[in-house]
Amino acid sequence: MTQHTFRDADGQAEKTPLLSIRNLSIALPRGGDRAYAVQDVSYDIRAGEILCIVGESGSGKSMSANAIMGLLPDYLQPQRGRIMLDGLDLLAQDEATLRHMRGRDMAMIFQEPLSALNPLLTVGEQISEVMRVHDAYPGEARERRVLELLEFVGLPDPAGIRHAWPFRLSGGQRQRVMIAMALALEPKLLIADEPTTALDVTTQAQILALIARIQREKGMGVMFVTHDFGVVAEIADRVAVMEKGVLVEQGTAEQVLNRPQHAYTRRLIGAVPRHRAAVREPLSGAPAPVLQVDRLNKIYASAGGWFARKRVVHAVNDVSFSVSRGQTLGIVGESGSGKSTIGKCLLKLTDIDSGRMLFDGHDIAPLSEGQFRPMRQSIQMIFQDPFASLNPRHTVGRILCDGPMANGVSRRQAESRARELLQLVELDPSAFDRYPSEFSGGQRQRIGIARALAMEPQLIVADESVSALDVSVQAQVLKLLRDVQQRLQIALIFITHDLRVAAQICDHLLVMHRGRVVEQGPPGQIFDAPQDPYTRALIAAMPGRDWDPAAAVLA
Repeated sequence: MTQHTFRDADGQAEKTPLLSIRNLSIALPRGGDRAYAVQDVSYDIRAGEILCIVGESGSGKSMSANAIMGLLPDYLQPQRGRIMLDGLDLLAQDEATLRHMRGRDMAMIFQEPLSALNPLLTVGEQISEVMRVHDAYPGEARERRVLELLEFVGLPDPAGIRHAWPFRLSGGQRQRVMIAMALALEPKLLIADEPTTALDVTTQAQILALIARIQREKGMGVMFVTHDFGVVAEIADRVAVMEKGVLVEQGTAEQVLNRPQHAYTRRLIGAVPRHRAAVREPLSGAPAPVLQVDRLNKIYASAGGWFARKRVVHAVNDVSFSVSRGQTLGIVGESGSGKSTIGKCLLKLTDIDSGRMLFDGHDIAPLSEGQFRPMRQSIQMIFQDPFASLNPRHTVGRILCDGPMANGVSRRQAESRARELLQLVELDPSAFDRYPSEFSGGQRQRIGIARALAMEPQLIVADESVSALDVSVQAQVLKLLRDVQQRLQIALIFITHDLRVAAQICDHLLVMHRGRVVEQGPPGQIFDAPQDPYTRALIAAMPGRDWDPAAAVLA
C-alpha cells in the first residue's frame, strides 16, 4: 500500500490542500428516495496525494466528482457549500471560467472510455483537440506533444496508434487514451471515476500503476472514485467512505482498511470476496456429467482484401471439460481468452468448427437451430448487462412468462411460477407489474436469474454476471446463485475475470489464455500452488492481493 508524507520545503506538514470541499449539499428532485444526492460533505485533497472515494451505487461519490468539474445537469445543482481549487471557489464561477479550467487546472477520466471518446475522430485528433481548445502547444509542438503523451501512457507505436479510431483499440488502450487526454495540459487535479471497473485484472493493474506513476511524477492531486476495495488497498493514501450521500468515515488508507470504525464501512469490507478459496463441501458421490465438452474448437477469420491481410484467430483451441448437477465450473481469463466464446458455443449462439458437446448424453454440436430449439429451455444464460438483456418495454411479469408460454405452459401456470421465482430471488411481489428501468442493477440481475430459472434448466451459463455490481450487491447475488443452485441442483458454468469471485463460488476452475486451457483444478490448488506462468501472473496482478479484508472486519 503506497503511503506519502506531505511536507513543504521546510519539512513542515503541508496545511493548504489543493482541493477543499466544505459542507457540499446537492439536492435531488422531489419524489426521490432521499432529499439529497450529497449532504454536508467535506474533505480535502493535497498535491501529490491519492484520495479514494468509495461507496455503493447511489452513494453520491460520482455526483461530487461531477460537481467539482461543473458537469452536473441543470436539475441537480449544489444548494450550499464550497468547492475550493487552489483557493478559487468553483461554485462561484461562470461556465466560461469553468470551461477554461477544465483540462488546464482539473481533468477527469470517465468510467466508460468508448462512450466518452468521439467515434468520428482518431485518438490523435481527440488528444490534439484538448490543446487546440486551450490554444496550447501551437503548430508542430502540438503534434510532438500528442506523440509524447501516447508514449508516456505506455501505448505501443504512438506514431501509428494516433491515427487509430477508438473502436479499433482494446478497453485498456482506450482508457490510456483517456488518461493521455486528461494529462495533455498537466492539470493540478485529476479525477478518475471508476476507470478500471470493466477491465481485466492485468490491464487494471497496468492502469493503476500508470495513474500512481503519473501522480508521483507530476505531483498531482488525484481523486479516485471506486467501489473496489482491492483498488483502494493498492493505491490510496487516504480514503473517504460515502453512504446515501453522507460521508460516514474518512482517514488514512491504513486506518480505514485495517481498522474501520463505521458499521457501513465494516459491512462493505465484509462483503469483499477473499482471494483465498472458500472451503466447499466435496460433491457427494460421482454424479454423471450434465455437460461434457470434448476438444472444442472455434476459429474466427476475417475475409481480408486489397489493403488488409486475412486474419485468423483460434478463439477456442481444443478445450475439454465437464460439469455435473449442483457443481459450479469457473472459467477465468482476460478479454480475448475465449471464455465468453465458450458460453456462446454452448448456447449455440455461434457455430463451432469441431469437437463434441454432450448435453445429457446427446451431442448438441451438429444440431441445427430447429433441432436445438426444444433443448434451449434446458440450457439458459445469465448475461453480463441485465439492463441491455431485459426488454425495457415489457413488464417483469411478461419477461418471466414469455419463455415458458412459448414452450407450452399455460398463462396461469407461467404467472404462478413467475411469482414464486420473484420470491425465490428475494424481490417484492409488486415487481411482477413493474418495468426493468424501475430497478437497480442488482435487482435487474436478480430478474435475469429468475428469467433463467423460469425455464427450469439443468444448466445455467453465467457470463460476467456480477462484474459491474457493487461489492455488497455482488455478495448478495453470489449468495443467491449458490443457494438457488444447491436447492435446485443446477449445473452452473461461471465465466469471470475476477479471481476473487471465482474462488468464492466455484468447485473447479479452468484458466484460459488465448483460447487454450493452461491450467485447471480446484480453486485452492489454483490459488495456493499455481503451476502455469500465466496463472501466476493473473494472481500477482490482483489489486490489494496482500490485504486481508477478513482481518479488518475482525479488528
